[in-house]
Amino acid sequence: MLRKTKNFLQANNINYKKEHVNPLIVPEKVYVLKFGKTKLNNRFIVEHTYTWTGRIKINKISLRLHGQKSPREFPNERELLHYLKRNIERYNADVKE
Repeated sequence: MLRKTKNFLQANNINYKKEHVNPLIVPEKVYVLKFGKTKLNNRFIVEHTYTWTGRIKINKISLRLHGQKSPREFPNERELLHYLKRNIERYNADVKE
């Protein structure tokens, strides 16, 4: 899941860590991908379900940057990558100390 996003992060030397979270109350599965240059303080939260054929259907992708009150939501990975490519300088600028 999010193969293109992971390739984009690797190409720009951004570290990431992935984990699956299975909430008990809602039927959706949750996939969390934390990323950042030094600290993993940004994250993608992907809510997905499975179709009757076993394919993964992404319901919503939320991008939550460090210190952000409300996340940006994307319906699919293509729009998420478009946003990341436009704003990659901001992620690289945060690291330069």
